[in-house]
Amino acid sequence: MKYKCEKCGRDATVHLTEIINGQKIERHLCQECAAEEGITIKAQIPLSKVIEEFLSQSTQEKELVNLRCDVCGMTFLEFRQRGLLGCPHDYEVFEEVLVDLLERSHEGKSYHVGKVPANAGETQRRQNEILRLRGQLQEAIAREDYEAAAHLRDRIDELSKQLSRYPAQGEEER
Repeated sequence: MKYKCEKCGRDATVHLTEIINGQKIERHLCQECAAEEGITIKAQIPLSKVIEEFLSQSTQEKELVNLRCDVCGMTFLEFRQRGLLGCPHDYEVFEEVLVDLLERSHEGKSYHVGKVPANAGETQRRQNEILRLRGQLQEAIAREDYEAAAHLRDRIDELSKQLSRYPAQGEEER
């Protein structure tokens, strides 16, 4: 069955099926509209390229198997099985692997991007905003921009007062 793009009416080449709360949702888009929505499609990869990548990864795996922390003795295989590091020195020993993991879990970035879950309460949003403003306050002080620092301090005070009016998460108002 041929589908038309939901956005522009051209022939759909991208077909997505999502199941949300037990409900099946299908979307049909052309290549251009899918790209506009941030949906990337991998082109077909030649078999030789797949084999080359597999061999490269298996060689890397062999090198990683030999990694061991001098301080705590943790091996890469132990880290992989447990998902926990043994000591602070492990961050240096397994740095290459950890950066890879971070980039995959943070959509290509090697640092935490600070996303707040959609279902986070107003209290959590205000606390995160206060933390962000405190960082900006420290930067303003370091730059000796006291006018900006005063403004940030006042905003933090205002949010803190608002926060004290909300019950802690899980508690009911009295």
